Amino acid sequence: MLVETLAFALVGLIVGAGALMSLPAYFPSGRALTTGTALVSALLAGVIAHFTLDGRFPAASIATAAIASALLTSVLARPDLAAGRQPAHRHHPHRAGAHRRHRHA
Repeated sequence: MLVETLAFALVGLIVGAGALMSLPAYFPSGRALTTGTALVSALLAGVIAHFTLDGRFPAASIATAAIASALLTSVLARPDLAAGRQPAHRHHPHRAGAHRRHRHA
C-alpha cells in the first residue's frame, strides 16, 4: 500500500504541474491551491479505489487517481479570466434606465 500511495502522490503532482504548465492563465488561484487540489484528490481517489478493488488491480487504482485528480483540478480552471479573452455574456450591459421603458398612449 505504501508504494501505491507514493504512486498516487506522484500522479497528483504530475497532474497539478501539467495543468499549471499547459494552461497557466486558466488557474489564477495560485500554484499551491492547484497542486494541492491535484495531490489531495489523487490520494483520496486512489485510496478509495484501492480499498474498493481490494488491492487486486493497482493499475486501475492509479488510473482512477489520475482521472479523479484531473477532473477535480479542472474545477479550478477559469478560462473566462484568461489573458486576452473577453467574458461571454448572454446579454448586453444595461444602459441607465433602459429597463424602465414605458409606453405612453
